[in-house]
Amino acid sequence: MSFPLLTAVAAVPAVGAIATAALPAAKRTAAKWLALVFSLLTFALALVVAFRFDPGAKGPFQLTESHAWISDFGVRYELGVDGIAVALIALTTLLIPFIILAGWHDADPLEEATPNRRWRPTQGFFALILAVEAMVVLSFEATDVFLFYIFFEAMLIPMYFLIGGFGDRAGGDGEDQAASRRSYAAVKFLLYNLAGGLIMLAAVIGLYAVTADQLGTGTFSLQQIVEARAAGKLDIGTGTERLLFLGFFFAFAVKAPLWPLHTWLPGAMGESTAPVAVLITAVVDKVGTFAMLRFCLQLFPEASSWATPAILVLALISVLYGALLAVAQRDIKRLIAYASISHFGFIILGIFAMTSQGQSGATLYMVNHGISTAALMLVAGFLISRRGSRLIADYGGVQKVAPVLAGTFLIGGLATLSLPGLAPFVSEFLVLVGTFSRYPVIGIIATLGIVLAALYVLVLYQRTMTGPVKTEVRSMPDLRVRELLVVAPLVALLLFLGVYPKPLTDLVNPAVGHTLSVVDKKDPKPTVQVDAGPGGGRAGQAVQDQDREAAK
Repeated sequence: MSFPLLTAVAAVPAVGAIATAALPAAKRTAAKWLALVFSLLTFALALVVAFRFDPGAKGPFQLTESHAWISDFGVRYELGVDGIAVALIALTTLLIPFIILAGWHDADPLEEATPNRRWRPTQGFFALILAVEAMVVLSFEATDVFLFYIFFEAMLIPMYFLIGGFGDRAGGDGEDQAASRRSYAAVKFLLYNLAGGLIMLAAVIGLYAVTADQLGTGTFSLQQIVEARAAGKLDIGTGTERLLFLGFFFAFAVKAPLWPLHTWLPGAMGESTAPVAVLITAVVDKVGTFAMLRFCLQLFPEASSWATPAILVLALISVLYGALLAVAQRDIKRLIAYASISHFGFIILGIFAMTSQGQSGATLYMVNHGISTAALMLVAGFLISRRGSRLIADYGGVQKVAPVLAGTFLIGGLATLSLPGLAPFVSEFLVLVGTFSRYPVIGIIATLGIVLAALYVLVLYQRTMTGPVKTEVRSMPDLRVRELLVVAPLVALLLFLGVYPKPLTDLVNPAVGHTLSVVDKKDPKPTVQVDAGPGGGRAGQAVQDQDREAAK
C-alpha cells in the first residue's frame, strides 16, 4: 500500500497540537519552537503533494485514499486532491508558520496575574492554531461529503477559543470590557457558523436518503454521486435538488462570508489578535468558497444554474457594500475585515459566472487574497502592538520613524487594491473578464469595487503613515528581524505571482475545466461586428469562418 501522503499532511499538525498542548506550563519557549517545527514539516509535506500532483493526469482526483469507516451508513474515509485543493493546501501550510512567528508573543502571560487578569496559556494558543490547520487541510482533501462536514464544523471549536480567549490587547478599554467584547465576537462567530452547519447537516442527510432510494445503497462519496448522475443512474428531482443545494450553499455562504450573512466577521477579526485574524480570513474562510466549487456545483449542477442570478446579485452587493464600509471605518482591523468581505464577493462572483476565466480567477483570488491579506494584516498587527491602538486617528507620520514598516504596509495595501504587477491583480482581472463575458452589466458594476478599494487603501496609508509625526509614534521602532522574516517572503510572493502566475494557472485550470463540464457550462463565444463597407461582406464572412474554426 502506498504511503498515505494526504493523511500525513493533516496528521502532522494534529500531532503537533497534542505535543504542544502537553508541554508543562513553564516551557513556553519550547512550545513556540515545537509548534513552528511542526508547521514547517507540514509545509514540506504539502510541497511533496504539489510536486507529486500531475495537472495533466486523467481523473478528477489524485493521491486518493479510501477506507471503510461507518459502513452501515455509507460513510468512508475518502481523500483526494485536484489542482484547486493542492493550491489551497499549499496556501494554508505556507501561512501557518508566518502566523506562528507573528504571534510569537501574543499569548505570553500578562505582567500581573489577578483574578481579572489571568495568565495566558501559551501552549494552548499554538496548539489551537495547529489544530485548525489540521482540520482545514482535511476539509480541502475530503471527497466524502460526511467526512468533509465533520471537519467543516469541528474547526469552529478551536477558532472559538482563539477568538474569545486570546483577543487583541489594543482595544483601549479595561481588561473586563475587552474580555466582554471578545466573548461577544466569539459567540457570534460560533452561532452563525453552527446555524449554517446545522442546515447543511439536514441537506447532507437528505442527499444520503436520495442516493439510498435510487442507488440501493446510500453513499456520501462525491465521485460516486457525480458518476452516477452522469450515467443516468441517479436523478435527483428538480425541487429536491434545489432544496439540497440551498442547504449546502447557506453553510458555505456563512463561512465565506457572503452578504447578508457576513456580520460575524468584522467583530471576530477586530477582537482577535492579528495572526488569528489572518487565520480566519486567509485560511478558514477559504473553506467556504472552495466548498462552493467542489460540492455545490458538482453535486447540484441544475440547482447551481438556477440560483446563479440571485447569487451573483448577492456577490455584487458584497463587493460594493464591503468596500463602502471599509471607506467609512476608523478602526484599522475592521477596515481590513470589510475589505475582505468585498474580496470574497469577487471570489463568489467568479465562481458563479460559470466561465473558465471566472473560476480560474476565483481560485487564484483565494490564494492571492490569502497572501495579500496576511501581509497587510500582520504588518498592521505589528503597528498596533507598538502604539497600543487600533484607531486610524491615533497615527501619523509613521513612515518617517519606521520606513521599512511603512513600506511593507504600503505594498500590502497596494496588493489589496489589486495594483498591476502584484498577485491579486491577475485574479481580479480574470474574475471581471469571466463575469463580463456572460453577465456584462454585473461585470461593469463590479469594477466600482476597484475604485473604492483604491480609496480606502490610499486614505488609510495617508492618515497613518504620512503627515506630521505624532508624539505617540516618535519613538516607534522599525520592523525587527523576526517580523521581517514574516513579511519579506509574503511580499516576495506577491511580486512573483504578480509577474508570473503561470504555475498557479497551470495547476488549477484542469480542475476548473472538470467543474464546468460537470455543470455542463461552456464559455460564451465572443461576438464580433464588422462594418459593411467595400469588401465588408467578405471581411465579415472571414471573421465568421475564423469563429467556426476556433469553435471546432
